[in-house]
Amino acid sequence: MEQGTELVGYFPGAIGEVTRLHATYYARYWSLDLSFEAQVGRELAEFMERADPARDLFLAAKDDDRLAGCVALDGSFDEGARLRWFIVDPGWHGRGLGRKLLSRCLEFARQAGHRKVFLWTFAGLDAARRLYEDAGFTLAEEHEVQQWGGRIVEQKFELHL
Repeated sequence: MEQGTELVGYFPGAIGEVTRLHATYYARYWSLDLSFEAQVGRELAEFMERADPARDLFLAAKDDDRLAGCVALDGSFDEGARLRWFIVDPGWHGRGLGRKLLSRCLEFARQAGHRKVFLWTFAGLDAARRLYEDAGFTLAEEHEVQQWGGRIVEQKFELHL
């Protein structure tokens, strides 16, 4: 992470900025449609309204008031805490920001007493998969689905803490 970048929690406009970053990135590089953007915005807003700081985390990386990346941990699931909305702006790829966000998220998960962290993603996001596997996640499930305007191979990764 570079000087001038700070990690923060919620900030005014966070829901919109995180949704925008997801929508523009996944439309441009993966041709995901409006249903993806709507799902991100809806589920992120719901999470932010009910987040409990003892079990849940929202962490954003800001650079001069611009969103550089984010990650969240939703501890409301019975099977473990779910890692969500993990994304780094393409202008920040390769600078260690994703690794830093993931590391802080997993540090929080351990401190909060979560015994397992899981996430859903899809095949082809190779740089993210390397980060997950380097952190100790393993592929637990994989199947093809028709979703977000196309066919994707959905993947579930798990990490036992």
